[in-house]
Amino acid sequence: MKKKLVVLTGAGISAESGLKTFRDSDGLWEGYDVMEVASPEGWIKDPGLVLDFYNMRRKNVADVQPNAAHYGLAALEADYEVHIITQNIDDLHERGGSTRVLHLHGEIFKMRSERLHKPSYEIRGDIRLGDKAPDGSQLRPDIVWFGEAVPMIAPASRLAAAADIFVVIGTSMLVYPAAGLIDYVADNIPKYIIDTSIPALRPLPNLHAIEKPATAGVEELIRLLKG
Repeated sequence: MKKKLVVLTGAGISAESGLKTFRDSDGLWEGYDVMEVASPEGWIKDPGLVLDFYNMRRKNVADVQPNAAHYGLAALEADYEVHIITQNIDDLHERGGSTRVLHLHGEIFKMRSERLHKPSYEIRGDIRLGDKAPDGSQLRPDIVWFGEAVPMIAPASRLAAAADIFVVIGTSMLVYPAAGLIDYVADNIPKYIIDTSIPALRPLPNLHAIEKPATAGVEELIRLLKG
């Protein structure tokens, strides 16, 4: 039976594909105040602005390609049961070949009713004001905004608790509840953190820090796992 390798990824793994992040940028994302475009309050205030913002993000994601870190994690499926838990809304893990991807914060190519969390619908073009869900309400991006519940955190927590190896890539470990997933990992389980700047964490047993960008860090991770 293959060991269960659970990987938590954040914006740092997508940055090398050319997707900008709002990490370390004073709460701005592509020049926008994050709370104006990624909160229920922002949606109520100006849904047109929010839709335009995510329509642009959708185009951005469609224009970029997976990088060596995405492909490297997918290749590990040959030897491990790899589960990706990502905070990212892009589909680069899927396009890179990973077959088990859990999106904590939603997906840019999905939309849903502003009233109901389910079902979601695929969207490759733009969402416009006036586009209605079957229940008659405005369609919105199927994204978890700041201040909203994270429905996928429960299955993600179960994955973390069941991990034989746990890896964190490209995240500041400041956004909760995702940052708390490492606390579900048993003390005796090897843990690897890959980032250009390793976040400050409480002392954790069996922790291995790889202070590199995601592409180079995943390459080193593969080398270490092969022994």
